[in-house]
Amino acid sequence: MDLTPKVKFLGMTFDVTLMIGSVVSALIVMLIVFLLSRRLSVRPSGRQNVMEYIIDFISGITGMMLEKKESARYLSFALSTFLFILVANMLGVIVMITAQAHGPIPSLGITAADLKMTDTVSWFKSPTSDINVTVAMAGAIFLYSHFAGIAKSPLGYLQHYVKPYWWMLPIHIIDEVSKPATHALRLWANIFAGEVLILILREGMFYLTGVPLFVWMGFSLFVGCIQAYIFTVLAMVYIAQKVGEV
Repeated sequence: MDLTPKVKFLGMTFDVTLMIGSVVSALIVMLIVFLLSRRLSVRPSGRQNVMEYIIDFISGITGMMLEKKESARYLSFALSTFLFILVANMLGVIVMITAQAHGPIPSLGITAADLKMTDTVSWFKSPTSDINVTVAMAGAIFLYSHFAGIAKSPLGYLQHYVKPYWWMLPIHIIDEVSKPATHALRLWANIFAGEVLILILREGMFYLTGVPLFVWMGFSLFVGCIQAYIFTVLAMVYIAQKVGEV
């Protein structure tokens, strides 16, 4: 595997590659939304049609889980989640930036021992290929869904854990704890495995691995789209279970 540069700040270690990938993904999402939503008109055409199609698509996701009035509140959340994960997944397949390190770089956490294994340093990869990112996103959604449920109906939120019988409380707790774990691992495992195979095929002889590489890259783009959809759907399911009827 390639080396990843890291910096330390306030006693914490930050992965530079992930920070670059996350910021670039967020900026691309902002740029896409900005360009597609400029000069809106009553008779949509071109870019506005694309934006309205995306919004209709996300509205379909939120509408499956919640009533119309309630689902509108979470439209922007679902849209941002879907676009960020989609762009992040795509960038990990299309763009992989590496460089050769000719000596230790202590400021980036690259030591002489690391260089004995490989001198290739990765500067860009999909943020969703790192389990820390997917766990952070799934964890944030997990906490938000519980806060939303408590804010809407504290008593109804608590009663959920003892329905239909009080002795099912431990089962409900185990179910709640497992949700962010499976939510995060599903996205991470698919994207990470795809990028690892791309790196393996990239290092092989082109006349043997060239065709499989391009085929796998195409399949990885498809998987990236599916995983963005699944992650967003599950996020809305978890929120809907706390704030309304699914």
